[in-house]
Amino acid sequence: MSFRLSSSFITVVILSTFILIGFYFYPTTKNNTSIIAITQIAPHPSLDLIRQGIMDELNESPHKNSEIIFQNAQGNISTATQIAQRFISLNPKVIIPITTPSAQMVQAAAHNKNIPIVFAAVTDPGEARLIKSDGENLPFITGVQDAPPYDEQIKQMQTLLNKKNLRIGIIYNPGEINSLSQIKHFEKALSKDGSTILLSPATSTVNVSTATARLVDRVDAFYLPNDNTVISSLTSVLKITNDKKIPVFSSDPESVKRGCTASIAPDQYQIGRQVGKIVIRILNGQKAEEIPYEKSKINSTQRNEAHIKMLKLSLQTVSQHQGAS
Repeated sequence: MSFRLSSSFITVVILSTFILIGFYFYPTTKNNTSIIAITQIAPHPSLDLIRQGIMDELNESPHKNSEIIFQNAQGNISTATQIAQRFISLNPKVIIPITTPSAQMVQAAAHNKNIPIVFAAVTDPGEARLIKSDGENLPFITGVQDAPPYDEQIKQMQTLLNKKNLRIGIIYNPGEINSLSQIKHFEKALSKDGSTILLSPATSTVNVSTATARLVDRVDAFYLPNDNTVISSLTSVLKITNDKKIPVFSSDPESVKRGCTASIAPDQYQIGRQVGKIVIRILNGQKAEEIPYEKSKINSTQRNEAHIKMLKLSLQTVSQHQGAS
């Protein structure tokens, strides 16, 4: 049986669809509430912990009835840009971008909009141009930096590997400023004792396995910076390194629970708490640029004892993995 739809019916269906999409992407505010918009570049446990810390801090404040809107870019920069633009159109009281890529997208979208931004988990706000070259705040933006303690990380590696002149493999996305900055500082700290770094770029999550395999037979251990691309593909890294019994050290403490060997890095949940406190100050009337950006205050030391035990042979005979550079 065949039939034809009237043009008026089709029009109603199309309009209804756009209205539903509008409600999904442009949520309305409740009475007597303020919008706080949170965006993060990708889904993984550390970023989720930061967001949880923010939420807990806000829920314990007089601003607990604020309407919180959250969207995740699923690792896609174009999506992060769209989310930033969408949030700006809502004119929220504060936007909280989690990670450097999200912060850069929000800052670009908020140009001349006078909307306060509080970034979270930005490794180097100077390199990301989220602050002035002299370290002072830019208008309408502040936040919390999560640069790791490089000297302590290196000491942890040397202790577990019982070796100083290490060959460390680093997988990274060259498009992430946060990774490039961390590699630069890590290499500077590592060079004091004759250790060397071998780099392997991965421009997307699908390239992470290949980047890992490229170095796995040439290094004593891997070091993973706060790279959203690599951390999102951690399973791919560990599958290759576990087969070769190569330890993996991370600047992401939650990655140890997922199978990495060890980590010394800023406590992600506490970063969220710090960010939440700054947001509350802004909601209380203080200007973002009047609040100096902060460094993370609490580090978390993690060791995967089961993984260390599994790697016992590798940890005692790391020299067997050294090869030509």
